[in-house]
Amino acid sequence: MELIDELLSAERAGWDALCEGSGADFYGSKMTEDGMMVLAHGFALDRSEVVASLREAPPWSGYEITDARLIRLGSDAAATTYRARAWRDGEETEFTALMSSVYTRTEGTWRLAVYQQTPIPG
Repeated sequence: MELIDELLSAERAGWDALCEGSGADFYGSKMTEDGMMVLAHGFALDRSEVVASLREAPPWSGYEITDARLIRLGSDAAATTYRARAWRDGEETEFTALMSSVYTRTEGTWRLAVYQQTPIPG
């Protein structure tokens, strides 16, 4: 499997978990101990804060990933960038943003170290 496919599979698994309401468990296990998420609404959260916030978050109804790219950062680190569109049933406004995820390989497993969202104005 190509690295871009492997990391995008991890990204889709994260989005699937957010749609199923199991995002807290997924990101609690996928993020590095010192991992951070920098979110579109202006918050920077560490792993424990991400887990706590996702326990309260309503699930997404669906999502779409386009324009994915891979940036190699060394033998055990890589980043993905892509455009995401997500929606919740009953909400008029969709969430559209550029996403960046930095992964590190630890003991053969890719773990999420940094995730950032940059909103795309409607």
